[in-house]
Amino acid sequence: MTLSPTLLLLVGLGAVVGAGFVLLWKGIRGDEPSAVAVPQKSIKDRLQRYGTQLPFAIGAGLLVLLLTRWVVAAVGTGLLVMMWDALFGGASGERRAIAKIEALAAWTESLRDTVAGAVGLEQAIPATAYAAAPAIQGPLATMADRLRVRVPLPVALQRFAEDMDDASADLIIAALILNSRLRGPGLREVLTSLSESARAELDMRQRVSAGRRSTRRSVQIVVGVTLAFVLGLRILNPSYVEPYGTAFGQIMLLLVIAIFGAGIFWLRRLSRFETPERFLHFRTLP
Repeated sequence: MTLSPTLLLLVGLGAVVGAGFVLLWKGIRGDEPSAVAVPQKSIKDRLQRYGTQLPFAIGAGLLVLLLTRWVVAAVGTGLLVMMWDALFGGASGERRAIAKIEALAAWTESLRDTVAGAVGLEQAIPATAYAAAPAIQGPLATMADRLRVRVPLPVALQRFAEDMDDASADLIIAALILNSRLRGPGLREVLTSLSESARAELDMRQRVSAGRRSTRRSVQIVVGVTLAFVLGLRILNPSYVEPYGTAFGQIMLLLVIAIFGAGIFWLRRLSRFETPERFLHFRTLP
């Protein structure tokens, strides 16, 4: 029994739109419940991202539906477009993280050299803030402005940690907070060790990112070739894939797509870089 083109079109459109809204809700809500409220900026960013992807997902799904008359393939294509960044993205985020670590290492070295000239942290931080790399210059400039208006150094460092929101920065900021409270010796040696640790982490992250880049490119090539091959068979040799037009064939196609998607998710999970959790959290700041 074959499905009529009009019914396929309506069912496919409804399925793609429904799946898009489900993904939109999941993206906003998150995978796990949390007692911490999601910042408004994060919600706005997610809405904007999924709102931008949804028309492309609907358009791609409808195009595949018109070319193949396969509802399952249309829905799968729409979901693939909606989840493209989650499956194949992340390169820009990795570059930003690497740039931030490199900037932190350079700023730590600059701060160490400035402190070595018998200058206190209150004077050294503003002196090095505006010469820092663009990746961290904004939060550093904000901290320097707070120090100029007489915000206590420990409080300014705590707010700087929240602005950075980075585990690598927490390690450096924790040492600065301890020194600002205890005023003990050895800050220069500590900053030297922290800068060396940041450089080692930077080298490791760059090597991991290079490996992930090749894996991501390989997965994209496999997905692209597979989709092109299926569409080519459907358009150029429709009799070969005619069994997929039946209800049973659609179920089998759904099974194939599910296995294919599980493999992509597995590869994505294997290539994910697990960053350490932050350990500096300040619930209430003055």
